[in-house]
Amino acid sequence: MVVATQVPPRLSSDAEVRSLAASSLVKLFDSLYEGAVVIDIAGRITWINDKYKALIGWNGSEAIEGRAIEEVLPNSQLRRVVATGQADLLDVLTIGGRQMVVSRIPLHGEAGNVIGALGVILFDRLQALKPIVSKFQRMQTDLATVRKQLAEGRQAKYRFSQFIGASRLAVDTKEQARRAAEREGAVLLLGETGTGKELLAHAIHAASRRGHGPLVSINAAAIPEALLEAELFGVEPGAYTGAGTRSRSGKFTLADGGTLFLDEVGDMPLALQPKLLRVLQEGEVEPVGGNQLRAVNVRVIAATSRDLKSMIEAGTFRADLYYRLNVLPIRLPPLRERREDIPILCESLLEQVAEQGGEAPCTLAADGLARLTAYDWPGNVRELRNVLEQAVAQSDSRRLTGADFHMLPATSTATMVVPGQVGDSVLRPVRPLREVVAAAERSEILRALEATGGVKMHAAKLLGISRAQLYEKLGAFGVTSEDPDIKQSV
Repeated sequence: MVVATQVPPRLSSDAEVRSLAASSLVKLFDSLYEGAVVIDIAGRITWINDKYKALIGWNGSEAIEGRAIEEVLPNSQLRRVVATGQADLLDVLTIGGRQMVVSRIPLHGEAGNVIGALGVILFDRLQALKPIVSKFQRMQTDLATVRKQLAEGRQAKYRFSQFIGASRLAVDTKEQARRAAEREGAVLLLGETGTGKELLAHAIHAASRRGHGPLVSINAAAIPEALLEAELFGVEPGAYTGAGTRSRSGKFTLADGGTLFLDEVGDMPLALQPKLLRVLQEGEVEPVGGNQLRAVNVRVIAATSRDLKSMIEAGTFRADLYYRLNVLPIRLPPLRERREDIPILCESLLEQVAEQGGEAPCTLAADGLARLTAYDWPGNVRELRNVLEQAVAQSDSRRLTGADFHMLPATSTATMVVPGQVGDSVLRPVRPLREVVAAAERSEILRALEATGGVKMHAAKLLGISRAQLYEKLGAFGVTSEDPDIKQSV
């Protein structure tokens, strides 16, 4: 009995595998592409498929292999690919008056050296690329739209005309800001919350030589300390857990060529202050997790409601950073120091509120304006707007009276002990100083009007104020020509 034994298949040698692979690739190129050609290191054609021969009009009577590639394709760039070893993955080649999309790839030997090049025709007409080109153009359009929206979002929203006020303090503040806009130094805006520091920062940027560049804002008090460094200076991939695999630009880089508005700089962590100082001094940014410095050209406008000098004494703010920021300091006066601006501020704010609500603007009765003028406004213009919005929303009338501002604190009725009276104790009401001052001003205005026969120009001269200021005070105190306290006609 003869037992048949199974002979294992013979393993192919490496040379045979490479030969089979090359043969398979040639068949693949022949079937997939409109044309394919191979040249050797000397630039001679070693193989060309029938489709390519048909495209170039080769009659087939003469051998094409062994010829220089330029004899067959005068515009061919395959020889350059062999010389440089660099592929042309997408290019346009003209053959017989027709434009075709081609790809050129260098071929490497076992030692890694270039031994030739492969050229294939991807599409025999550019029309075949129309869907791809259209999609690319749509992507370019979308990208341009997004970039435009980002650019618009980084432009100044306010101008100097929107910083409202005719008082001496308001006019002086705007004048200082205009001068700052003409210079390149850092600006430090100092003032209580709600005085308009952000508005003025936008106006300075818009009026400066950098007005065409970006305006990037960041609030140091609104971002956690752990993230603030990355927000300001950027972050490199893998700098910390959750940093991602792509680098991200910081606010300084985004503001390159423009202005960075650094709000609430007094809340800047002490550990980050030296890095901020370096950017201001050297104009260089080092991203978190990076080891290379990047040059930036940024003007800084900083703002704070804190007393930085006291913070320096307490050791919570660096003196060198303060001096670097305090090149062009501007103090914004609180509203209680420029009460004469309250009437025109109310008029403007009521128009804004009405525009947002799509209604006609409300007006102020004399007692309503008087109550607003008498209040101290610790929240300044921001608080004033909030009070006006509340009054408009809750009132049934388009004319706001003193009663509509019930949300404001009532007049104090505290008492005092006056010695020498019965029982050494007599209760007398104590009024806030602003009410006493307002009553005294009203009384003196009435006397001046009485002395001048109601001629406001002459009364203003007696009082040492302008006629415009007199009209504002008359409105604030609710004085009219029918006032019974005026003995003569106003």
